[in-house]
Amino acid sequence: MSIVAEKFSFVVGIDTHAKTNTFAIINSITGEEIANETFPVTVPGGRRALSWIQRRCQGSTEKILLTMEGTGSYGAKFRQQATDAGFQVTEAPFPERRLGRLRGKSDAIDAARAARTTMGISLEKVRDPRAGRVHLALRVLTTARTSMSRERTAAINSLNALLRTVELGLDARKALSVTQIRVVGAWRERDEDLSLQISRREAVRLAGRIIELAEQLRQNHTELERLICADHPEPLEVFGVGPVNAAIILTAWSHPGRVRSEAAFAALAGTCPVPASSGSTTRYRLNHGGDRQLNKAMYTIALSRIHWDQATKVYVAKRTSQGRTKKEIIRSLKRYITRQLFRTLKTAGSLPTLVPARATSPA
Repeated sequence: MSIVAEKFSFVVGIDTHAKTNTFAIINSITGEEIANETFPVTVPGGRRALSWIQRRCQGSTEKILLTMEGTGSYGAKFRQQATDAGFQVTEAPFPERRLGRLRGKSDAIDAARAARTTMGISLEKVRDPRAGRVHLALRVLTTARTSMSRERTAAINSLNALLRTVELGLDARKALSVTQIRVVGAWRERDEDLSLQISRREAVRLAGRIIELAEQLRQNHTELERLICADHPEPLEVFGVGPVNAAIILTAWSHPGRVRSEAAFAALAGTCPVPASSGSTTRYRLNHGGDRQLNKAMYTIALSRIHWDQATKVYVAKRTSQGRTKKEIIRSLKRYITRQLFRTLKTAGSLPTLVPARATSPA
């Protein structure tokens, strides 16, 4: 099994930060550190860094491997710049904390450590960076959607609290409907007590913000659907998966090769079973690890199937009669959904059609 040092003549470790990136060039043959330099996180700084690497390595980009931390965060811009310039980029292995305690820590040390750690790993285990502008767009849209949803919920709660505290002529004993929120948003100034004027003005502001966020969420949903249908429509063929959950799934999946097995995808989603047996009792519990946003998507899909998919309803009734609790049934459903999505994403493009989820029942 070949390792990185056998294929690449030079490995460049990169320690990324908000303002600067530090580069360490290691000769794969001798293990010698050729150079170590820091450049600003700007487009001109990136061009200078790439030119510096080529001068120091004195070879084609095919023999140079850039290994960097934070390819999806601080290093995302330079990763794209280096990829566009023809360099091969990989995500550096996670550093071991004990090495930092034993050998010290600095940007230069971290960059060299990233390069040396990458040199010894097999080519099959090289971690690809999060790839593709479509996936970046999906991640931006899902992050924005989460932020808008939280803000909208907070505004609705504040408006509810205000209308239940101050008498403004609206029955707020139950949760506010969309119609009531629009009515509040259309209120005008009235000749009334100062405290009521201020309260009404704040109610109008909150209602207006809720309506505005609802429209922005609708536009966000439309954009997600457009991107997914154009580039990655496969998850939408699975029963219970809509544009929002599909975007979350595709963002976590990232690209072929990142998730190497069905078990790895289950671990990423936090849907793999966790043993919770004791004595003569054998059972499993819900997993609280993994990507929680992805896990929430699996949970939402499971609930959708419980309510709308006939095959899932039959499965739930069967397991309930066997003494399984609702949490245990949902855990099994989430694991089944993870398996089905992995196979769908793994075989995307190789099968003429995808079998709808409702044609089968969970095992």
